[in-house]
Amino acid sequence: MKNIIYLLAICLLTSCAKKLFSDKWVRETAPESFKARFETTKGNFDIYAKRSWSPKGVDRLYTLIKHNYYTDMPIFRVVPNFVAQFGIHNDSIVNKAWNTFTIDDEPVVAKNDAMTIAFARGGKQTRTTQIFINLKENHRLDTLTYSGVRGFPVVAKVIMGFENILQFYDKYGDKLGRRQDSITQYGNDFIKRKYPEIDFIEKAYILKSKK
Repeated sequence: MKNIIYLLAICLLTSCAKKLFSDKWVRETAPESFKARFETTKGNFDIYAKRSWSPKGVDRLYTLIKHNYYTDMPIFRVVPNFVAQFGIHNDSIVNKAWNTFTIDDEPVVAKNDAMTIAFARGGKQTRTTQIFINLKENHRLDTLTYSGVRGFPVVAKVIMGFENILQFYDKYGDKLGRRQDSITQYGNDFIKRKYPEIDFIEKAYILKSKK
C-alpha cells in the first residue's frame, strides 16, 4: 500500500505544470564549467564548478540548481571552523524521489580547501542532494575513509560572498546534523518552530555556462 501511495505521489510530482522532479533530469550533463548564485538570508554567494573535478557530482549539482531544488532550504548544519551543510528539501516526497538516484562514487581530484563544496555522504554510492561548504582547509576529507568509501570529491568552490557564508548561524552546531530524519519528515515547519535562528538558502540559479 505504501509503495502505491509513493508511486502516485511521484506521478503527481512529474505531471504538474511546474515539475518538482523528473527522472529524466538525473541523466542530464553539466557544461564543462559553470557559475551559479545562491541567495541566502545572510546575503548572496557565487560558486564556480568544473566538471573535471567530479563529473557525476557536478552533473548532479548543475541539475539540482537548474531545476530549482535549492529553494527555501535550511542550512541545518553549521559547525564552526568546519562545514556549513544543506540539501534537505521541504517536501519529503521530493527528497525521496531524488534520493532514489544516487551518484556513483568518484576519486578526489581537487582538494577540500576553504570555501570548496562537496557532496555529503554516508557510505558507498550515497551522494544525492546534500552538499557542504568547507569553512576552513579540510584536507583530511581528501583521504578520509568512511563506510568503505574514500574521500569527499570537491564539485565547486565559492568565488564570491565568503563573508556572508561565515555569518550563517552556527550556535546549534552539529545538533541538527543528528536530526535529519525529523527535518526530512516534517520539513521547514519543524525547523522554524524548533530552531528559529537557522539561516536559509532562498534560491539558487545558474549564472553563466559554457559548452
